[in-house]
Amino acid sequence: MNHNLVTQLVMVASVAVLACGMAAASSITSKPWGSTADGKPVTLYTLVNNHGIKATITNYGGIITSLVIPDKHGKLSDVVLGYDNVEGYIKNSPYFGAIVGRYGNRIAKGHFALDGKTYTLATNDGPNSLHGGKVGFDKVIWTAAPGKSGKEASLTLTYVSKDGEEGYPGNLSVTVIYTLTNDNALRIDYASSTDKDTVANLTNHSYWNLAGPGNTILDHVVQIHASHYTPVDKTLIPTGEIAPVAGTPLDFRVPVAIGSRIEEKNQQLIYGIGYDHNWVLDRKKAGDLELAARISEKTSGRILDVWTTEPGLQFYTGNFLDGTITGKDGNVYKHRSALALETQHFPDSPNHPNFPSTELKPGKIYRSTTVFKFRTE
Repeated sequence: MNHNLVTQLVMVASVAVLACGMAAASSITSKPWGSTADGKPVTLYTLVNNHGIKATITNYGGIITSLVIPDKHGKLSDVVLGYDNVEGYIKNSPYFGAIVGRYGNRIAKGHFALDGKTYTLATNDGPNSLHGGKVGFDKVIWTAAPGKSGKEASLTLTYVSKDGEEGYPGNLSVTVIYTLTNDNALRIDYASSTDKDTVANLTNHSYWNLAGPGNTILDHVVQIHASHYTPVDKTLIPTGEIAPVAGTPLDFRVPVAIGSRIEEKNQQLIYGIGYDHNWVLDRKKAGDLELAARISEKTSGRILDVWTTEPGLQFYTGNFLDGTITGKDGNVYKHRSALALETQHFPDSPNHPNFPSTELKPGKIYRSTTVFKFRTE
């Protein structure tokens, strides 16, 4: 593992934390949480901030298994979908809460060319490769190091994806740092380096429901700071066009309830069975941490602001949840009972030269930061 990379990321997180000037205590604890099918031990880590907000994360897939936050009346609820035990994630999980890689989202027909060579990936979504392939970063054991970033609890996860894993070139050293901040945000810092030209596109795939378990997300109000999106074909692969959202049901430049337009007879919504698209974020400066989206839910009063350094955001409305999964506390996850907000480079970028590049070369470091910040009103 590239220890310099870990050190640099911890320093970045520490600077951000110190800037907050918070003095109260926070904590991180751990406990055994079963094992994988091949006997590798799984651990569950609990991060608590100075307001009592609690996040639990496991080293299996780097999964956020729960995030407990108060509503406007102070009542605590878990706002992410998942399972009560690791066996659920191993047996059948649509990427609940996981770190996704080596390439988040889809690559058409499992092929891309780099340096004049064509690479063939595992296909696991019809004809396409999705979220890193059959055994992506969501299904591996990460090396975990609990600690503190300044006065805030953090968990550093590292993993080395070997050259040829799922068809990708290069040994990719990956570091992901989760920090539960004292201003009620879950910050995720990603970094990776390689010894051979490769592609990298990392994200987190938490399923959010600000109303708490057992509710629909159709009443959630969404605002996405994006004037364009990338239209898809019937297999949800981008066509290569960067199209305006104006005049379409994909226009979230002003706050709109999800349910108000999701059933419109629009070809893009038909392809996605709802929203499952990449929005091209309106950025002031490439690479800066900027507000990308805001989600609010009136009954609970919870508001989620999504900040990111990424150029794109995949907004997904739980279209493939169908009531066949029973999750935490016996909750049945029905159609559109959660939404995902995957900060990212664009899907299938290696096959679209007009999209922001996801190429990573030796000597360079891939960096990305996303912050999920919560408040009530």
